[in-house]
Amino acid sequence: MRAAVAWLQRRAENVAALLLAAMFSAFLIQIVFRYFLNFPVGWTSELSVVAWLWLILLGAAFVVKEDEEIRFDLIIGSAGRRARIAMGLVTGIALIVLYGASLPASYDYVSFMKVEKTSYLKIPMNWLFSIYILFLLAVLARYLWLVWHLLRGEEADVADPTKASSGL
Repeated sequence: MRAAVAWLQRRAENVAALLLAAMFSAFLIQIVFRYFLNFPVGWTSELSVVAWLWLILLGAAFVVKEDEEIRFDLIIGSAGRRARIAMGLVTGIALIVLYGASLPASYDYVSFMKVEKTSYLKIPMNWLFSIYILFLLAVLARYLWLVWHLLRGEEADVADPTKASSGL
């Protein structure tokens, strides 16, 4: 199971890299067309925005690991084990409730947006915003898993700020 999840995570990283490359390429094309050819095109801006939206939500849902999330951990880092578990449970349950409550309305909105298309690329808006539903489901699954482990008394490793690195 871990091997399959690791493989899927690497594929999500590949998709994120492709989205970043598409966004950068569109940015370069936009510069060439606007400043060298004096012929501004709108589809490059639209592609950049679409790629950015998908990159951020896909990355947050499937690429960034729990211990890589940005946190203000001054309080939790100085708390004892039981207090860290309690704070993790409160946070996890709150996020599950809030994201879970927003899921039906988000799905309805994304479904409703099938009537609209983007200006230049003519991408149906429900396809464009469908990544948000995947993001919500992934975050819900992540926090359900985290709360389950916290309820069993297992806590995630506490980050040691003296051992911070760039990930390399």
